[in-house]
Amino acid sequence: MDERLGMSAAELGRAIGRGAVDPVELTRACLDAAAAHPMGARIYARLTPERAEAEAHAAAERARSGQRLSPLDGVPASWKDLFDTAGVATEAGSALLAGRVPKRDARVLRNATAAGLVCLGKTHMSELAFSGLGLNPITETAPCVHDPARVAGGSSSGAAASVAHGLAPVAVGSDTGGSVRIPAAWNDLVGLKTTHGRLSLEGVVPLCETFDTVGPLARTVEDAALMLGLLEGGPAPDLRGASLKGRRFAALQTVVMDDLDDAPARAFADATAALQDAGAQITPLEAPEIAHAMELSGVLFTTDAYGYWRDSIEAHPEAMYPPILERFRAGQAHSGPDYVAGWIALRHYRAQWAARVAGFDGVLMPSCPSVPPEIDRLQTDGAYYVRENLRVLRNTRVANLMGLCAVTLPTGVPSSGLMIASTGREESLLRIAHAAEAALAG
Repeated sequence: MDERLGMSAAELGRAIGRGAVDPVELTRACLDAAAAHPMGARIYARLTPERAEAEAHAAAERARSGQRLSPLDGVPASWKDLFDTAGVATEAGSALLAGRVPKRDARVLRNATAAGLVCLGKTHMSELAFSGLGLNPITETAPCVHDPARVAGGSSSGAAASVAHGLAPVAVGSDTGGSVRIPAAWNDLVGLKTTHGRLSLEGVVPLCETFDTVGPLARTVEDAALMLGLLEGGPAPDLRGASLKGRRFAALQTVVMDDLDDAPARAFADATAALQDAGAQITPLEAPEIAHAMELSGVLFTTDAYGYWRDSIEAHPEAMYPPILERFRAGQAHSGPDYVAGWIALRHYRAQWAARVAGFDGVLMPSCPSVPPEIDRLQTDGAYYVRENLRVLRNTRVANLMGLCAVTLPTGVPSSGLMIASTGREESLLRIAHAAEAALAG
């Protein structure tokens, strides 16, 4: 494999800056690899070679003239197929949106393009982003990097696969209940779930607008931090001097430690030990409000999603994968007062949580309780599909319900990530994650 395709985005950016890598040659290498890869069609919904070539040529000229726009100017990236791209289909993995061609880029894509990031194309995803598994018989099911017969995780499935399979240095996805962190964890990547409202959702096909967030999937925490700056249109968090010495973490016990597969359980134990060896203090924490908040998931997520998509869905329900259709229609069961009461209760639980974790720098938990299921079984065993879909989203949903930013880090155990949820903002979270990344690397 071309060694450039295994480099981090930050490494490539530095190489472009010193003239060791040509953005045009790099972009062509990514496009050629995506077109030739045996799993390429399961990862990319469509490539954008003309746009990518034009953006790469402009980046190369800026590099030659010493006028680079950002540390990632000239670095290619893939985009989940729910970010609007002007003149290019954006279909969110659904036949309901077949042939939908926006006239304008999503704001985060405009921000990234203005900083010199090169758009490679659009990646496959769960249908309308409403599944943590990444299974999509309507379009394509992206492959897990460890086994193409298993799902990659969702809903940013192709985004994770594009980076893990060496077809993009970095990817952009979205996270409503875990859709960045699950595929990142299952494909041994860094995945950042941003705080709701921090990054613009303008031009992003919605699922649940009260929970939707935008975030990068990357090879390193440094890449995730640089991407946060580009997507926001501002400076990246400063990671210099990050350390775990004296940092206080809570290891959440409530709900998230139940029914763990062997690999995630082993990975979490080893990862927390590594953080302690690096100077972190870790305290087990029970938080009953998490269990209560979990009980609100049905009314809050499905009502929001069905409220937005009801008319489109009911006009052509036959176009949808039945388990996804059923999940959307679950929103019919809840009334307006149910939904409002749910949000009143959630705000109460969020206040309890904030008080409980106020003395900690972050909260630790396994990113996902399970490892990737086999595609064939998910398609032939309906009860298994429903059970695994709910199970895979359980731990990541903690951060969405509590309104937190969170990051998943690879642990060295395949498909088993360590999640750190912040008690502050992305800047402090990424510094902690950068230090934790070093500790986990040994």
